[in-house]
Amino acid sequence: MIKYIAKRLLAGILVVIAIVILITTIIFLAPVDPAQLTFGQRAETGAVAAKREALGLDKSLPVQMAYYLRDISPINFVDIQDAQQRRYQFVQLIPLGSKSLILKKPYLRESYQTGRSVTAILAEAIPKTILLALASILLASFLGIFLGAISAVYKNSMTDNIAVICSVIGYSLPSYVTAIILALIFGYYLGDWTGLNVQGSIIELDDFGDRRYAFKNLILPALALGIRPVAIITLLTRSSMLDVLNMDYIRTAKAKGLQKASLIIKHGLRNALNPVATAISGWFAALLAGAFFVENVFNFKGLGEVTVTALINFDIPIVLGAVIFTAITFVVINILVDIVYVYLDPRAAVN
Repeated sequence: MIKYIAKRLLAGILVVIAIVILITTIIFLAPVDPAQLTFGQRAETGAVAAKREALGLDKSLPVQMAYYLRDISPINFVDIQDAQQRRYQFVQLIPLGSKSLILKKPYLRESYQTGRSVTAILAEAIPKTILLALASILLASFLGIFLGAISAVYKNSMTDNIAVICSVIGYSLPSYVTAIILALIFGYYLGDWTGLNVQGSIIELDDFGDRRYAFKNLILPALALGIRPVAIITLLTRSSMLDVLNMDYIRTAKAKGLQKASLIIKHGLRNALNPVATAISGWFAALLAGAFFVENVFNFKGLGEVTVTALINFDIPIVLGAVIFTAITFVVINILVDIVYVYLDPRAAVN
């Protein structure tokens, strides 16, 4: 088990490194001048040149990429004085002449547009997106597994047919379309009855400027994001349960007079959850990365809105920070799912 986890961790680290290098290459090769965007089209040439030099954009692309990879790397050889000037938070490991081997927090730099720390910007936005994704995937998991199990147990019944039809329709609708429909119906036309807002974030300011939590603004975005995962989890659970219920040990347990509820839950559902767990993990990571359009529909002010705004302004550090977070999220979740998969079926560790 430990060897299996170590192999998955090593593979995950290599994937993150490859993604960071690839995305950094693509973004730094884009024919856009962030310094020009900062000042506008009518800015003086001298001011733009000074800004490019301050941002390090006057250097060659390989040098820019090397500097960025050095900044985000947790282990590096640096000059201590230079590290302090760049506001690294580090622990000196081994002094080597004028330089030292240090262990440091990844430095994501500052926003080109606002000058704020990218870490601080993402720290404000990411918890909102995580909360939204968790609410959506929990809703999708419980509802999808329940509907899928019911459909499998009552195969070819009216309940099964309705569940399958609704799943196909739900999966066919893009999340942003669902978001617009929910916002119009429950936030606008029925807003007085439901008490829900068309737009709003989980954290708002009251009349006195104090921060307050508005959890009702989580309902519609969570529903909009959760409908597609509900559909696919329902269909996967139904298919997996049908395969399990047709196995010999299930028929043997049924012949021995085992209660139906125990047969379905303990012997059927548990063995059918392996592919479902993989789908849930993938969807959770996708919700973290793909809530962009839904967040913009509801003005949720999470990672999606921050990233879209950064893309419009070509604010490279924020875009790269969001991409790195998304990549690490996918890798970590997949590793955790592999561990859960091995727990549910120890034979998987042998493969």
